[in-house]
Amino acid sequence: MSEGDPPPDRAIEHDGRFGRVRPYLKPVAYLVVAAAALYLLLPGLVSVFSSFRSLEHLDWPFAVLALILEIASWVCLWNLDRIALGVSGWFAVACAQLAGNALGRIVPGSATPSTVVMLRRAGLDGGDAAAALTASTLLQIGTALALPLLAVPAILTGAPVDRGLETAALLGLAVVILLIAVGAVLLTTEAPLRWVGRVAQSLINATFRRRHPLQGVADELVSDRDFIVMTIGRRWRAALVSAVGNTAFDYLALLCALRAVGASPRPSLVMFAYASAELLAQVPLTPGGLGFVEAGLVGTLTLAGVPGPAALAATLLYRLVSYWLPLPLGGLAYLAFRRRYGTAHRTGV
Repeated sequence: MSEGDPPPDRAIEHDGRFGRVRPYLKPVAYLVVAAAALYLLLPGLVSVFSSFRSLEHLDWPFAVLALILEIASWVCLWNLDRIALGVSGWFAVACAQLAGNALGRIVPGSATPSTVVMLRRAGLDGGDAAAALTASTLLQIGTALALPLLAVPAILTGAPVDRGLETAALLGLAVVILLIAVGAVLLTTEAPLRWVGRVAQSLINATFRRRHPLQGVADELVSDRDFIVMTIGRRWRAALVSAVGNTAFDYLALLCALRAVGASPRPSLVMFAYASAELLAQVPLTPGGLGFVEAGLVGTLTLAGVPGPAALAATLLYRLVSYWLPLPLGGLAYLAFRRRYGTAHRTGV
C-alpha cells in the first residue's frame, strides 16, 4: 500500500457510506432537474392556472363528458396491463396503476417500480410484473410516437376544412383505425419496422451532429417489438386495441374540453395539438411532462384557431381531468389496496 492510499478500513467505511447513499442519488437528480425545468416553465403554468375563473362559464355537459372519456381511457390502460400481466382481475391492476402513476408524478422515475411492488404484494412475481409493465409501456409509447406521423398527412393536405368538432371526432376515428392497422403490421412483420428504424436513424443523425453517429435503431426496434409480442403472447391484438383505445378516448376528452369552452378549431390541427401533447408528456425532465404539455398544447391550439383565453381554459380543463385528478385518486387507490392486501404477499390477483 502506498503512502497516499487510505487505510483499508477507511476505504471500506467510505464504500459503505457511498453504498447507503447511492440509491438516493438518482431520485434526487431527477428532482433537481425537474425543479429547474419547472422553474423555466413557470410563466406558462401560471398563465394556464390563472384562467381558472373562466371555468365558471363552461358548457358543463361537455366538461362532464370529458371526464367520462378520460375514465374510459384509464380503463383501456388497465385492460392493457391486465393482458400484459396475464391476469383476469381488475382491482389490483387498477389500484397499482393509479397509485404508481400518482407517485411517479411526485417522484419522477418511481411509477413502474412502485407499481411492481404493489403487484408483488397482490401475489404476482416481481420479474414477470416488471416485464409485463415494460411491454405495456413500450406499446403505449409506440402508439404515441405513431400518432403525429399519421396526423401529418391531414395537416399537409389541409383536410378537412370544416371546423366542427364532429369532423374532428371523425378524423380521430379514421386515425385510430389507421393506428390499429399500422400497429398490426408492425407487430407481425419485420421489414416495415426496420424501414422505420433506418429512416428515424437517418433523420436523427442528419438533425443532431454527433461525434459517433447513431447506429442500430432498426435492430433495437425489432428487439423491443419481439419483447412486446413475447411478453403479451397470443392476445397482442386485444392489447393493441386497448393501447389505441387509451389514446383515442384521451383525444376525445380533449375535443370535449374544447367544446366545453366554446372553441371550434380546425380538426387536423387539433389532432396535431394532441399528438404534440402526447410527445411532450414523454419528456423525462418533469413528471408527466408537466409544464411542457401545458405550454405546447396552448401554443398548438392557438395555431389551430382557438383564441388565446379559450386555449388556456381548454388546456386547464383537459389537464385537470387527465393529469391532476389521478393524483388524489391514486392516494385513495393505495388505501383501498392496502385495506385488501395489507403488507403481506398474497397468492393471486
